[in-house]
Amino acid sequence: MSKPLTGRKVLAIAIGCFGLVVAANLTMLFSATGTFPGLVVKNSYVASQHFNAEAEAQQALGWKGSIVHDGEWLEIRLTDRDGLTVAPPSLTVVVGRPTTDAQDRTLELMAVDGVYRAAVALAPGRWRVEARATGATAFKLQTTLHTKGT
Repeated sequence: MSKPLTGRKVLAIAIGCFGLVVAANLTMLFSATGTFPGLVVKNSYVASQHFNAEAEAQQALGWKGSIVHDGEWLEIRLTDRDGLTVAPPSLTVVVGRPTTDAQDRTLELMAVDGVYRAAVALAPGRWRVEARATGATAFKLQTTLHTKGT
Protein backbone atom coordinates (compact mmCIF):
# COMPACT_ATOMS: atom_id res chain seq x y z
CA MET A 1 0.00 0.00 0.00
CA SER A 2 1.12 3.52 -0.75
CA LYS A 3 1.14 6.24 1.83
CA PRO A 4 -1.55 8.91 1.52
CA LEU A 5 -0.70 12.31 0.05
CA THR A 6 -0.91 14.69 2.98
CA GLY A 7 -0.84 18.46 3.24
CA ARG A 8 2.76 18.41 4.42
CA LYS A 9 3.90 16.43 1.38
CA VAL A 10 2.04 18.78 -1.00
CA LEU A 11 3.61 21.79 0.75
CA ALA A 12 7.09 20.24 0.50
CA ILE A 13 6.57 19.50 -3.22
CA ALA A 14 5.30 23.07 -3.90
CA ILE A 15 8.19 24.67 -1.98
CA GLY A 16 10.69 22.42 -3.79
CA CYS A 17 9.28 23.32 -7.23
CA PHE A 18 9.16 27.05 -6.54
CA GLY A 19 12.64 26.89 -4.99
CA LEU A 20 14.00 25.24 -8.13
CA VAL A 21 12.44 27.92 -10.37
CA VAL A 22 13.74 30.75 -8.17
CA ALA A 23 17.24 29.20 -8.12
CA ALA A 24 17.26 28.91 -11.94
CA ASN A 25 16.08 32.51 -12.32
CA LEU A 26 18.71 33.82 -9.91
CA THR A 27 21.43 31.87 -11.73
CA MET A 28 20.36 33.38 -15.07
CA LEU A 29 20.11 36.87 -13.53
CA PHE A 30 23.62 36.84 -12.09
CA SER A 31 25.05 35.28 -15.24
CA ALA A 32 23.47 37.96 -17.46
CA THR A 33 24.39 40.94 -15.32
CA GLY A 34 27.91 39.64 -14.78
CA THR A 35 28.77 39.42 -18.49
CA PHE A 36 27.01 42.42 -20.05
CA PRO A 37 28.17 45.85 -18.92
CA GLY A 38 24.84 47.37 -19.94
CA LEU A 39 26.43 50.72 -20.70
CA VAL A 40 26.58 51.77 -24.33
CA VAL A 41 26.71 55.53 -23.73
CA LYS A 42 26.94 57.43 -20.47
CA ASN A 43 23.85 59.54 -21.14
CA SER A 44 21.48 58.26 -23.83
CA TYR A 45 19.47 61.50 -23.95
CA VAL A 46 22.55 63.60 -24.71
CA ALA A 47 23.75 61.05 -27.27
CA SER A 48 20.36 61.09 -29.00
CA GLN A 49 20.57 64.85 -29.47
CA HIS A 50 23.54 64.41 -31.81
CA PHE A 51 22.56 61.15 -33.49
CA ASN A 52 20.54 62.56 -36.42
CA ALA A 53 23.08 65.28 -37.20
CA GLU A 54 25.94 62.77 -37.18
CA ALA A 55 23.98 60.31 -39.35
CA GLU A 56 23.15 63.01 -41.91
CA ALA A 57 26.78 64.18 -42.03
CA GLN A 58 27.95 60.60 -42.56
CA GLN A 59 25.41 60.06 -45.35
CA ALA A 60 26.51 63.31 -47.01
CA LEU A 61 30.05 61.90 -47.25
CA GLY A 62 28.75 59.12 -49.47
CA TRP A 63 31.33 56.67 -48.18
CA LYS A 64 30.81 52.94 -48.16
CA GLY A 65 32.84 50.40 -46.29
CA SER A 66 33.35 46.70 -46.00
CA ILE A 67 34.88 44.59 -43.26
CA VAL A 68 36.06 41.05 -44.04
CA HIS A 69 37.89 38.48 -41.91
CA ASP A 70 39.45 35.53 -43.75
CA GLY A 71 40.59 33.63 -40.67
CA GLU A 72 43.95 35.37 -40.45
CA TRP A 73 43.51 38.95 -41.62
CA LEU A 74 40.85 41.56 -40.97
CA GLU A 75 40.48 43.84 -44.00
CA ILE A 76 38.65 47.15 -44.20
CA ARG A 77 37.96 48.99 -47.43
CA LEU A 78 36.51 52.49 -47.62
CA THR A 79 35.27 53.98 -50.89
CA ASP A 80 33.53 57.21 -51.83
CA ARG A 81 30.31 57.51 -53.86
CA ASP A 82 32.33 57.17 -57.09
CA GLY A 83 33.94 53.92 -55.92
CA LEU A 84 37.35 55.51 -55.35
CA THR A 85 39.42 54.48 -52.35
CA VAL A 86 39.20 56.76 -49.33
CA ALA A 87 42.19 57.25 -47.01
CA PRO A 88 41.00 59.02 -43.84
CA PRO A 89 43.56 60.80 -41.63
CA SER A 90 42.92 58.29 -38.85
CA LEU A 91 41.18 54.91 -38.66
CA THR A 92 40.57 53.10 -35.38
CA VAL A 93 39.24 49.55 -35.26
CA VAL A 94 37.92 47.79 -32.16
CA VAL A 95 37.09 44.07 -32.15
CA GLY A 96 35.16 42.44 -29.32
CA ARG A 97 32.28 40.23 -28.36
CA PRO A 98 28.76 41.65 -28.76
CA THR A 99 27.73 41.06 -25.16
CA THR A 100 30.80 42.06 -23.17
CA ASP A 101 33.65 44.50 -23.37
CA ALA A 102 36.05 42.17 -21.53
CA GLN A 103 37.61 40.92 -24.81
CA ASP A 104 37.64 44.27 -26.64
CA ARG A 105 40.91 45.13 -28.34
CA THR A 106 42.05 47.94 -30.58
CA LEU A 107 43.85 46.76 -33.70
CA GLU A 108 46.92 48.27 -35.29
CA LEU A 109 46.27 48.62 -39.01
CA MET A 110 48.54 48.59 -42.03
CA ALA A 111 47.41 50.47 -45.14
CA VAL A 112 48.24 48.59 -48.34
CA ASP A 113 46.85 49.93 -51.63
CA GLY A 114 43.90 51.58 -49.89
CA VAL A 115 43.04 48.48 -47.87
CA TYR A 116 43.52 48.57 -44.13
CA ARG A 117 44.69 45.24 -42.74
CA ALA A 118 45.44 43.76 -39.35
CA ALA A 119 46.54 40.24 -38.47
CA VAL A 120 44.07 38.99 -35.89
CA ALA A 121 43.11 35.51 -34.76
CA LEU A 122 39.51 35.31 -33.58
CA ALA A 123 38.17 32.46 -31.48
CA PRO A 124 35.03 30.73 -32.72
CA GLY A 125 31.76 32.64 -32.35
CA ARG A 126 30.30 36.07 -32.87
CA TRP A 127 32.47 39.19 -32.97
CA ARG A 128 31.55 42.87 -33.15
CA VAL A 129 33.82 45.04 -35.31
CA GLU A 130 33.63 48.82 -35.20
CA ALA A 131 35.77 51.05 -37.42
CA ARG A 132 35.89 54.81 -36.85
CA ALA A 133 37.49 57.15 -39.35
CA THR A 134 38.19 60.69 -38.30
CA GLY A 135 38.58 63.74 -40.45
CA ALA A 136 36.37 66.73 -41.23
CA THR A 137 33.41 64.39 -40.74
CA ALA A 138 33.52 61.23 -38.64
CA PHE A 139 32.60 57.96 -40.33
CA LYS A 140 31.56 54.86 -38.39
CA LEU A 141 31.25 51.35 -39.79
CA GLN A 142 29.98 48.42 -37.72
CA THR A 143 29.46 44.77 -38.51
CA THR A 144 29.10 41.41 -36.80
CA LEU A 145 31.38 38.57 -37.86
CA HIS A 146 30.75 34.87 -37.31
CA THR A 147 33.99 32.91 -37.11
CA LYS A 148 34.74 29.23 -37.00
CA GLY A 149 38.06 29.95 -35.29
CA THR A 150 41.69 29.93 -36.26
